[in-house]
Amino acid sequence: MNDFNKQIETAAALIQSAQYAIALTGAGISTPSGIPDFRSPGSGLWNQVNPMDVASIIAFRQHPEDFYNWVRPLSKQILTAKPNAAHLALAELEAAGKLKTIITQNIDGLHQAAHSEHVLEVHGHTRSATCVRCYKPHDAGAIMTALMNGDAIPTCDACGGPLKPDVILFGEQLPVQPLFEARSAAAQADVILVVGSSLEVAPISELPHDALQHGAKIIIVNFQETYLDDQATVVIHHDVTDVLPKLTAKVLG
Repeated sequence: MNDFNKQIETAAALIQSAQYAIALTGAGISTPSGIPDFRSPGSGLWNQVNPMDVASIIAFRQHPEDFYNWVRPLSKQILTAKPNAAHLALAELEAAGKLKTIITQNIDGLHQAAHSEHVLEVHGHTRSATCVRCYKPHDAGAIMTALMNGDAIPTCDACGGPLKPDVILFGEQLPVQPLFEARSAAAQADVILVVGSSLEVAPISELPHDALQHGAKIIIVNFQETYLDDQATVVIHHDVTDVLPKLTAKVLG
């Protein structure tokens, strides 16, 4: 048996025996669906632009047009993306009762599209938007479609202020309820399956480390190394769309 198969078997055994397994997913689970990540060398979004210039709340309030010019191509990729085999595998594990929840750093909604039920979107989502002047909430469906078509900056129907999609920009606090639930889930977890996350963005990157302190086992599936590789029980630097279906098949087999 080669090392890859041994890793799959070890990870599957951990999930099978877990009382409270959860998953933590990052941009790497969605890159096979055509959505670029932020930090991969050469292809990450932050290789092309300074995030503080286009994706901070201060920059948005001063120059919302810069944010929308930057996010327009990304919005097209998000709206046309479909769940891949990794998303579907996690949904299958959850449906079988092997995963209690999915904590995701992604804003693309692909876990829900794959029919996962309990998804905590700790970095927000694109289903709604909020006026940065009067804080009136708006449905973002029409806004995203208009954005795809190259229309002007969406504005509030009450005060005319610029609308910001309900995604978390640099300098903003994470949404309270999803963050509270994520921390609660990590505190209960005996196994955390990290998929496609570089574990570089706090405070979510700290959840697996905190779980280690109460004896949880960590499984990491990610192309690049993370700061927890040397403390994880299983580390698989391989394609998530190959690993997750094999892992799920072994768990449910």
